[in-house]
Amino acid sequence: YLMDEAEVAAKMAAVANQGKANPTAATPSMDSLWPSYEAKMKAEGLNSAAIAAFKYNFGVLVSGASTLIPESSIQPVADLPVADSLDVEEDSSLLARTVMLKLNGGLGTGMGLDKAKSLLEVSDGNTFLDLIAKQVESMRNGYGQKVAFMLMNSFSTSNDTLAALSKYPELGTGDDLEFVQNKAPKVTKADLTPASWPQQPGHEWCPPGHGDLYPAMLGSGTLDKLLAAGIKYMFVSNSDNLGATLDLKLLSYFVSTKAPFMMEV
Repeated sequence: YLMDEAEVAAKMAAVANQGKANPTAATPSMDSLWPSYEAKMKAEGLNSAAIAAFKYNFGVLVSGASTLIPESSIQPVADLPVADSLDVEEDSSLLARTVMLKLNGGLGTGMGLDKAKSLLEVSDGNTFLDLIAKQVESMRNGYGQKVAFMLMNSFSTSNDTLAALSKYPELGTGDDLEFVQNKAPKVTKADLTPASWPQQPGHEWCPPGHGDLYPAMLGSGTLDKLLAAGIKYMFVSNSDNLGATLDLKLLSYFVSTKAPFMMEV
């Protein structure tokens, strides 16, 4: 999906406000439970955006509120533009203000891999990451624009991913190539206290998933860095979805509509 600068800023503002609003302020259980989580996250060095996002989600859990959306409250989409039928002039100059972001926090444990899922071989010795690197190179060469590229890794995938992409230095290195999504403390089901495993403290944490995109961008400073570099648009897709590529026609159409967000379905 595609987002413009204003939409990203709005998402970031919502993240910042999460920490200010306590949906269960009158609930004693939240008052008694939260300090231990806050202390644990601060001791781990997590930033305020990560803590605010987890606090909001944990507050919903403690409140007992339903997170289901009843079918009666939603309506089907009546009509959608068809990509092949779009009448728009492609503007390759937009690529210089666009970052291609791949979500790469998942492990391939369900496929027998204890590393990033994107390290699985797809064809002819190429992994997902190899093919993504070649897609970026092809777009840069084809349009003569240095399309920005980044990954959102997790603490479980960062090292292996950076090592695998070291053979593509033109993609970038270090903080120019990745930012790492936050980690969230696991919650004990019985009493909602922080999970404890002294023998393996690392197992007390888990990646919060792709929904952590906005808090991670805000807390890591990645958002400020991209804006300072003149980036206005962001294309986001999963690293194991090779069919989701930055399409100049769709980008040009997105910009022409002045919409803050667009999803390809």
